[in-house]
Amino acid sequence: MELTWHGHSAWGVQLGDTSLLIDPFFDNPKTSLEPSDVDDPDYVLLTHGHADHIAHAAEYPEATLVAVPELAAYAEDEWGMDDAVGGMGMNLGGTVECGDAFVTMVRADHTNGIMTDYENSAGPPAGFVISDTKPTQESDPDSTAFYHAGDTSLMVEMREVVGPYLEPDAAAVPIGDHFTMGPGQAAIAVDWLDVDYALPMHYDTFPPIEQDPEDFRREVKAAGSDAEVVVLDGDESFSFE
Repeated sequence: MELTWHGHSAWGVQLGDTSLLIDPFFDNPKTSLEPSDVDDPDYVLLTHGHADHIAHAAEYPEATLVAVPELAAYAEDEWGMDDAVGGMGMNLGGTVECGDAFVTMVRADHTNGIMTDYENSAGPPAGFVISDTKPTQESDPDSTAFYHAGDTSLMVEMREVVGPYLEPDAAAVPIGDHFTMGPGQAAIAVDWLDVDYALPMHYDTFPPIEQDPEDFRREVKAAGSDAEVVVLDGDESFSFE
């Protein structure tokens, strides 16, 4: 699986012949790309409706949208994106097959107003676990999985559900604080998830979330986790098996 960080919470995921783009937002200081510079993905995954996560989703009208039904309906009404997975989006706890990938939607603790003035609800916020096999209660040591935590606080679901049952190998976690977890809580999440690789995201985009990712590295070690912290530059890729 290959991961490419486009700054903030925007990630490209390549799994086999399937390309997925999560939370496309290119107006951030970590990327030099325009939305048109990114090859059209097969799937666009949206964790929630805040502008810094959905800003450029409409640039990929040929992609299949993966989002909760409320956000999928908004995308159809406002952007003409009527190709939502399952015809109506999906919801928390569900797993859908997306080409060579299986996408499981999990909870995120956050808010989910849509548009700048937050006047509409976009349903519950979410995170995603993307894997090359369908999750079951039988542990599969040969499976590969990536967890995009979305915008979230620390939550026990990471320890009780995501880690033991969905078994991610790598996790992208927000470290910006103020609107999400900061480095300390994100490090606890990494320890609970028992992942091999931890990738910080959702930082340095705006003044309130400026962070030194080395603080996150130190916090992960202090939490007792053996995870390797992988700090990417904008538009840099990382592969794992």
